[in-house]
Amino acid sequence: MPSQEKPYRVYRGGRQKGKVPLKTRPARSSVRGQTADGAGGYRGPGPVKQRKRWSWGRRIGVLLVLLLLVVLVWAVASYLSVRNGVNAANKRLPAGTERALTKQNSLILNTPTDILLLGTDHSKWPGHEGQRSDSIMLIRTDPSLHRVVYLTIPRDLRVPIPGVGDTKVNAAMQVGGPQLAIRTIRDYTGLPINHVITVDFAQFEDVINAVGGVDVNVPEEILSKFECPLKTQAECDRWKGWHFVKGPQHMKGKRALIYSRARKNALNPGDSDFTRAEHQQDVLQALLRKMTSLSTLARLPFIGDTLTKPLATDLSPFQLMQIGWLYKRGSVMRCRLGGTPQTLPDGQAVIVAEGDDKERVILAVQGKTAPLPPRPGEHTYGAGCVKGRNAHFPR
Repeated sequence: MPSQEKPYRVYRGGRQKGKVPLKTRPARSSVRGQTADGAGGYRGPGPVKQRKRWSWGRRIGVLLVLLLLVVLVWAVASYLSVRNGVNAANKRLPAGTERALTKQNSLILNTPTDILLLGTDHSKWPGHEGQRSDSIMLIRTDPSLHRVVYLTIPRDLRVPIPGVGDTKVNAAMQVGGPQLAIRTIRDYTGLPINHVITVDFAQFEDVINAVGGVDVNVPEEILSKFECPLKTQAECDRWKGWHFVKGPQHMKGKRALIYSRARKNALNPGDSDFTRAEHQQDVLQALLRKMTSLSTLARLPFIGDTLTKPLATDLSPFQLMQIGWLYKRGSVMRCRLGGTPQTLPDGQAVIVAEGDDKERVILAVQGKTAPLPPRPGEHTYGAGCVKGRNAHFPR
């Protein structure tokens, strides 16, 4: 039968001899992360798993934990820095001073507290070395009224000093140090003195520079000639003096110190030691504002001990923080004691309190009566109070 081409093709079935070739994975490299040919990206046998991205909730949670850790580290470092400075300030307080204080068993945050601030000024200007006149201020924190009161006591005010007699109140500090000053102010005002701070204004220059300067609202234009910075006497004779314009201005340490020392004003002959005390209050309040600002708090671990260098005090770090909190949250009132200037037979110029000026001011400081400004028609030594952080007594 003749061969014919079949209309279909016959395929041989069954398993072929030998191994069936299968598709295999690349050979494992001895170095993980490389293929056999040296290329990167090999992650081992099996399917390649895709990395899941973090959710926004998880990211925010991690950031909050890190932020909390940073805050904790900052708080601990700040406290340690301040504690070191305060411990040094505690050691600078003369022995026996704490025995004259009226102790409190409660927090400053919830109890009215009276703090005596004694300012001394050790001049460094050529020809004026040595201790200068001191200033006396009573600071009362009153949490119930959400208020901090500054009571200025003029250094020339004539008061009875235990063991000395009637004389200028600043003699207490010069004769018996802080201990005698505490007893004198306590007996004269009737206010218990719970804590004391002595301040060396000459060292305030470094503190003010450490916080980046302070902002002071100068109440009037000032031209005051003292402590000439020039080299020769001829230059000093031609020099007009330190000049401050009226209004808010930023001051570095040196200029703020000069402002706090300015007593006589060629543009206002009525300025006196009361005026200088107000200048010191301006600088102190401006410094407190800056010390409780966010910029200073952020740098507290690095400058905490510097801020306490001018101080000698019995206050603890926690108590100072309480005072700072009350100042930041409360209002401010300025008060001052006053009287009539007199010249004694021995030639000593003093201020003698008259009438009920002292009593009405002390009652206002305690919050028992409304604050009263100096009586109309009185001279610049009049006693009274004014309210407000930037308030000043009438010139």
